[in-house]
Amino acid sequence: MKPLIVLIGTGLQDYRGYLLEEIAPHYRLHLVSPAAPTWETPYLAGSTQVADLGDADALTLAVKEAGAAAGVLCWDEGFVLPVARVAEALGLPGPGAAAVAACRDKHLTRAALAAAGVGQPPSVLVTSVAEALGAAEGIGYPVVLKPRALAASLGVVRVDDPDELATRFAFAHDTTVPGAPAHDARVLVEGYADGPEISVDSVVHRGRVTPMIVARKQLGYPPCFEEVGHLVDGADPLLRDEELAAILQRTHTALGYGDGVTHTELRLTADGPRVIEVNARLGGDLIGYLGARATGVQPGLAVAATACGERYIVPPQRHTVAGVRFLYAEADDTRIGTIGFAADRLPAAADRTVVMARPGMVVSPPPKGSALTRLGFVTAVAATAAEVTAALDAAAGALRVTS
Repeated sequence: MKPLIVLIGTGLQDYRGYLLEEIAPHYRLHLVSPAAPTWETPYLAGSTQVADLGDADALTLAVKEAGAAAGVLCWDEGFVLPVARVAEALGLPGPGAAAVAACRDKHLTRAALAAAGVGQPPSVLVTSVAEALGAAEGIGYPVVLKPRALAASLGVVRVDDPDELATRFAFAHDTTVPGAPAHDARVLVEGYADGPEISVDSVVHRGRVTPMIVARKQLGYPPCFEEVGHLVDGADPLLRDEELAAILQRTHTALGYGDGVTHTELRLTADGPRVIEVNARLGGDLIGYLGARATGVQPGLAVAATACGERYIVPPQRHTVAGVRFLYAEADDTRIGTIGFAADRLPAAADRTVVMARPGMVVSPPPKGSALTRLGFVTAVAATAAEVTAALDAAAGALRVTS
């Protein structure tokens, strides 16, 4: 029989459905989620409902009752830590709960990397505006205010002087999502690392790191760091860059990471790559999907294999380019009347066009809105980055919204 994997949560079909398509032919999937499965049903061997996916004891019981699982799997940032605890409790492969905790808590990440001498921005944990002003004075402006335990650039903002810091501190301090860890000291003041931002999704087998997907991140809505798009090139030289590979290995070794797939974000500064953060899961925002289209990797098989303690062999890379563009309302508090893409305006290279906002919703762009209030997204695949960018521009222009 195919090995059994217990999957904790799935996320939205538009963002994560491709992973189940890749996993199901090779593994039996048992889903644990708060609600009964819907779109996931064709890919499942069974399911269990657990009201609180943050309850490690309840998850452990559900995994035991699912059968002889070869591994447990989660790609939801909010639940990777309790799932790591479940793996440890049941003696299943995984990254290790301490390693995942060090990724979830960005202050612990900074401490571990500092002890190992890994290149990263200076960082100070603060509890108040006064402490933040003192930290920024010591680091030197511009600085970045960052929530201690969030992801997806939520609450992250650049400040260029003391007045801006005092005004924007609450944005970093008060931004939260359900299930996020609570800390008395919630904000990091960090040095601003200038240069292009990338992410690297890697497979980790018994502590050994292999880069799998390099995404060139496109940011928007300054002074926020909203991720408005990503570009993945199967021929990206960073996939074979020895300096980057060494930094990734030192980073994961410092965190004590065992088995799994990680999403590491870095800035390519004039002084070399600087680690911004490490997520103990596969990257979101369709980066894995782009990697599959551009490089030939199968992220679903990568996360499934590592969850079972198996080594996923990254295949030779294809030389194709894939990209995604996320679409936002033009103004705050936009009420959606009708929304859709004009099919006759879509370019041939357009791959997926997805509407996420629904009629009657009220949405805003950042900073009032976030990745949670996007109108939708478009993806494109072509031979060159220029062709992909042009296709994304045209596809984005085909979205029609009325109030």
